Amino acid sequence: MRYFFIILSTCLLAGCAGRPAADGQTSQTQSKSEIQPNWPASDIKYHDFLYAGEWDTRKPDAQSMFLVRDGRVVWQYSTPLRDADNRIHEFDDATLLPDGNIVFACMTTAGIVSPDKELLWEFHCPEGTETHSCVPVGRDSVLMALNGTPAKVLMINTRTNEVLREVVIPTSGTNSHGQFRRVRLTPEGNIMVPLKPEGKVSEFTWEGEEVWSVPAKSAWAAIRLSNGNTLISGDGEGYTREVNKAGETVWELTQQDVPFKLYNTQTACRLENGNTVICNWCAGQDTTLWKGTVQIFEVTPAKQVVWALSEWDNPDLGPATSVEILK
Repeated sequence: MRYFFIILSTCLLAGCAGRPAADGQTSQTQSKSEIQPNWPASDIKYHDFLYAGEWDTRKPDAQSMFLVRDGRVVWQYSTPLRDADNRIHEFDDATLLPDGNIVFACMTTAGIVSPDKELLWEFHCPEGTETHSCVPVGRDSVLMALNGTPAKVLMINTRTNEVLREVVIPTSGTNSHGQFRRVRLTPEGNIMVPLKPEGKVSEFTWEGEEVWSVPAKSAWAAIRLSNGNTLISGDGEGYTREVNKAGETVWELTQQDVPFKLYNTQTACRLENGNTVICNWCAGQDTTLWKGTVQIFEVTPAKQVVWALSEWDNPDLGPATSVEILK
C-alpha cells in the first residue's frame, strides 16, 4: 500500500507534463488603476487540459467538467447545481485516469465517471458533511477529504467501497464548508491539509501526528513539489507561494506581478518545465464581471505570463477551480 502512495503522489505532485516555455509578456508591478480585468487572452490550443469550476450560478442545471483537446471541448459532464435534497453540487476536484475515467469531487458527492458518462463509483456525503477533494491513489483507491464533525481524510477502495484508512484532522472550524479544500499525499505517504480556520498548512501522518506546518492565510490547496518545497494557493488572499521546509517563502506571485485582475487563486500546479499554472476563480463576484476575466494562466519562474485563458463564449468554461494540464 505504501508503494502505491509514493508512486501516485509523485505523479500528482508533478501535476502533468508541460510543454516547453514560450515567449510571453513580462510581468510588471501594476498600480490598481493599471490592472485590467479583461486582458488579451492566449490561444486555447496552447494546452490540452481537464477543467472544472465551482458555483456557476448562471447555470443551475449544468455545473460542468470539461476535457479540452486541440482547442475544442471533446467531453463534458454536468450535474445540477443542487441535488434532490437541495444541497449544492459544485465541482472542486477532477483527475483524468489513464483509462479515460475521471475521478471527481463535487461537494455533496465524489465519484468516478467513464468517458461515456457512466457513474462507475459514487460516494454520497452524509448529512452535515462535504467533500471538496478526491484524488486517485494506485489503481483502485481514492484519497478523499470529508469535511464535518469530526473532519476526516479517508482512503477508500472504489471496487469494494471499503474504507482502507481513516484519520481525523484536528481543526477549530465548526462550519464544515470552511474547514479545508484540496488535500493531497506527500511522496512519503503523509497527508497535506490546508486548514483555513487555523490559517496554516499542515502535514499529518495516518496516525494523526502533525509533522510539519507553515502559516498560510486562506490556504486553498498545498502540494509537495519534487524539490521538497510546498506550493500553496491563497484563495481570497490572491497569492500563490512556494515555501521550503523551514517555512521560508522562496517564490510568490501576487496581484502586483500580473496585469490582469486576480480574484481567488484556488489551485496551482507546477509543470515539468518549472512553470506554474494557476486557477483564478471569480464566481464570488457579480456575474456581470465574469466575462472576459482570466480563468487560468501560466507563469515562468521569473513571473512572465506565457499563457492566459479567458473562454466565456464558444466554449463557455465558466469559473475555474481545478485544472489538470495534459500536454
